[in-house]
Amino acid sequence: MSDPELSRDGEPSFGEFTPGGYHRRRPEDYVRGLCLIPNDLYDFVLASQPKEWAKYKGQHGEAAKAKLVDRVASEIARSGTLSVLRQGVKDTGVHFKLAYFKPASGLNEETSRLYRANLFSVIRQLRFSSKSEESVDLGIFLNGIPLFTAELKNPITRQNVEDARRQYIERDPREPFFAYGRCLAHFAVDPNWVFVTTRVSHENTRFLPFNRGRDGGAGNPPVPPTRSGYPTSYLWEETWARDSVLELTRQFIQEVEVVDDRGRKTGERFILFPRYQQLDCVRALVADARTRGTGRKYLIQHSAGSGKSYTIAWLAHRLSILHGLDNERVFDSIIVVTDRRQLDRQLQSTVRQFEQTLGTVENIEHTSRQLKAALEDGKTIIVSTLQKFPVIAKEIG
Repeated sequence: MSDPELSRDGEPSFGEFTPGGYHRRRPEDYVRGLCLIPNDLYDFVLASQPKEWAKYKGQHGEAAKAKLVDRVASEIARSGTLSVLRQGVKDTGVHFKLAYFKPASGLNEETSRLYRANLFSVIRQLRFSSKSEESVDLGIFLNGIPLFTAELKNPITRQNVEDARRQYIERDPREPFFAYGRCLAHFAVDPNWVFVTTRVSHENTRFLPFNRGRDGGAGNPPVPPTRSGYPTSYLWEETWARDSVLELTRQFIQEVEVVDDRGRKTGERFILFPRYQQLDCVRALVADARTRGTGRKYLIQHSAGSGKSYTIAWLAHRLSILHGLDNERVFDSIIVVTDRRQLDRQLQSTVRQFEQTLGTVENIEHTSRQLKAALEDGKTIIVSTLQKFPVIAKEIG
């Protein structure tokens, strides 16, 4: 993916730039009342699921396309984009998938074809509102469904990432496009800094850094003299690359329910997007385990409040489905161990919430006997305290 040049209006001048093989769409291709690019959605379904489409069209005739688009729009409004991309939609007995993710083991010819059928597109100056001509600098779409937005600022015009953040804070959260769960992340970007939020809510909008770090602190390292681009080029070169976006959507982005100190649900929910160091850490460990297999030791440094429980949960789930270069499963079970009971409750809750298949996670909340049974049964992910192991050490040794 090449870097966009910054123009004097403070936004990238893309020219032929299409991030990671994206299709460039015009602002008018986006239908504001639906919050979709209908033609992209239709083209994806037709290319990837012709039999389902033929059945659906047989039921609805010439109204089939409009009916499908309306059905997807209403389901996103009800359940959110993340759920729809993972689960698809059903209508009049026909089930449509709205994204194809990379399987854990090797791609065969058919899964490879379906994976390639995913249609990525980008719109510059996306006019999102049905009430005005307001626009956001960049909209990124998967199969016609909005995933990410970005406000891009340039110090040449005396604007920086703080202006981008302020722009999001001033957006009207009542706009359907900015409704909770519609877009999965909003990025505030300048040549040196990136911040991300998953919820636009005026003064309650909370941005987190999405920077690589510099000299043990905040920010991004400068671009080496041998390279062109900006300190934030990794955003479009890595994070927005097609494979990365699909992995983020399938494995990393999560809707999380807030729990109190006792592990009780509060009823509040939020969409969790990984920080850069979390994403980088999990991907590096998974890649090494895929190549080198089991029996390795790693030491990961996490500062206080930097989301270590989330990193552990992401890593546990990724390793639980990991296949090696031989397409064989690498680990039989993933065991998460802590020496503090309060942290154990927090980890149990976090790892459980990331569960996408019921029964994947076994929380050891009672006795060592429960732990022994989970190990013998080969449970996929086991979460326990260290104190339960000495009791059964001889039996499992």
